[in-house]
Parts: sequence; C-alpha cells; structure tokens
Amino acid sequence: MRNALGLMLASVVTALAITGVWFWTSSPRPDAAAPQTVAARAAEPLPAPAAARPGPKDDVEITASLSKPAPAPVPVPQPVRPACANPDALGVSRTVVIDTTGGPGFGFLQYKQFDFLTDKEVVLTFDDGPWPTTPAVLKALSDECTKAVFFPVGKHTTYHPEILKQVAAAGHTVGSHTWSHAHLDSKKLTEAQVKEEIEKGFSAVKMALGTAPAPFFRFPGLAHTQPALGYLASRNISMFSVDVDSNDFRSSGPDHVIQNVMTKLDKQGKGVILMHDLQKSTAQALPTLLRRLKAGGYKVVQMRAKEQLETLPEYDAMLVKDQKMPAVASRPISSVVQTVSQ
Repeated sequence: MRNALGLMLASVVTALAITGVWFWTSSPRPDAAAPQTVAARAAEPLPAPAAARPGPKDDVEITASLSKPAPAPVPVPQPVRPACANPDALGVSRTVVIDTTGGPGFGFLQYKQFDFLTDKEVVLTFDDGPWPTTPAVLKALSDECTKAVFFPVGKHTTYHPEILKQVAAAGHTVGSHTWSHAHLDSKKLTEAQVKEEIEKGFSAVKMALGTAPAPFFRFPGLAHTQPALGYLASRNISMFSVDVDSNDFRSSGPDHVIQNVMTKLDKQGKGVILMHDLQKSTAQALPTLLRRLKAGGYKVVQMRAKEQLETLPEYDAMLVKDQKMPAVASRPISSVVQTVSQ
C-alpha cells in the first residue's frame, strides 16, 4: 500500500516539474531582446554604399537624385560648307564682310582709302558675265575650292539668268556692272541716264537671281565721275577698281593671260585682280592660273557685303516693262516645239 502511495506521489511531482520547466522556457523574460521580424529589419537604416565600388543600382539612384540639368544653349545655325575634295586646293584663306555705308572704294588704282589686304593676299573678280563661258570659270574655281566677286552686265543677265543663278549657288558674291556696259563718263549721258544704268543693272541681277544683289559696283572701263561716285555713296554701294589688270580682252591666248597676271602680281605683292568671265581665254587660263597662285604662296580673300542692296521699285518695274515678255505663253508648248528625231 505504501509503495503504491509513494509511486503516485512521485508521478505527481514529476508532472509538476515538467510543467514548470515548460512555463519558464516559453514565457518572455524582462531582460530578453524582442525577436527581430522582416518588418523591423526593413525599418532599419541601410548602410551607406561603399564609395570604392558603387554598383549599377547605386549609379541609377544617384543619377535620379540629381536635379534636372539646365538645357544646353541652342547653337546659331551656320551655313553648311561642302567639303573640299581637293586636299591641295587654293581655297579661301579668310572671308571679310564689308559695311558699304557711304560707298567705300577698293582697288588701289583709284581708291586708296582701305588697304585691308596683307602681303600675298588677292581678291578674284570677274566682269561682263554671265556668258556661256562662265560655267567653265565656275568649274575652275570649284576645283580649287575658292571664291570670287562677279560683276555682271544687266543685259547679259536677261540673256542667261540660269548661268547667273549658278554663280550665286556656288557661293560667289554677285554685284553689278551697269545695265548695258555704258561708260558713265560719257558726255552723251545725262545724270538721269547714268542713274538708270546703275539702277537697272542691279534690278536685272535681282530679277535673274530672285534675291537682292550685293551692293558692289564696278564702272565699265573704270570710268567714274564725281557725280556718279556721289550717287553710289548715297545708295551705300561700294565701288571696286583694280590692282592687277589681266588685260584678258587684249590677250593672244590663255598663256598671255597667266603671264600678265603673275608678272603684275609678283610686282604688286597683293591686290584685287580684274578678269572677265566673258573671255574664252580667261576660262581656259584659269585652272593653270589658280595653281600658279597656289604655288606662289598667294591666298584668296573672299569679300561679302554686310547687307544686300534694296533695289528701287521704279527701276524694277521699268525693267519688266522694257523686257516686253509675256508672263504666260499664249500657245501650248507642243504647238511651238516638236521633236522630229531622237
């Protein structure tokens, strides 16, 4: 009996002991740290990324945190210059822009106010076009990637407006050389007629090009008068004379043209060169002449006008009236032009 009672008591004590151990181990203690959870870990500050090895994500985060940069200034559009295909071309050493206010003159034969060319610098100029020989002149200039100033005759521009358009399209400067190549110092011309020769010449260039010409003018035969000089100055038109005259209209051939230019130029050392794109010998001489200039160390200066010339409406209208050309054909082209063989 005693043994049975003792065994019972032992069992009860054992059960109580087990219950106490379970209660002690499962209950939180006051000094114990709270268990970490995913939410608590996310709330903790992230350690700073290592500066020595930023990862791709770091780059994105840093870039996104920067303020938006100010937009870059838009560059001013510049005229596109075609690349020169000739690596040894004469080219253009510099371009000058002329303020024609008051009618400044260039070319030391007559106008000595502005000595802007340095040693070995030249300005190429051509009178009397446009003419069927002009495209050959343009090709020679293009082959050497160089530029010139053209002084066309008004009447000639009405004969060959498409050729004058080629001159302007190639980037050359286009002025005027009167309407009919009249020598303006002639006593037969009245003041009104002199004015008409000047203004109609510019109006003809404008009509051919569809845009205003440069206010650059050369007197036929270099024959200026004080009244004409005064009028050009009042219109802010710059006058051109010459330093080196090719005398190509008197030459016996292209070799003579080259000899004239180079002999005079070597003596002068620089200057405005006068040629005529009307002359066949000049067109033939020009490729060799430009190479001679290059070999001699000469450099081409291109002259442009600061502002183009505003032609006078009355002379524009006079020119349209004088041409007496209908604006619209009265007959269909098929009744005028027929192909008979091909």
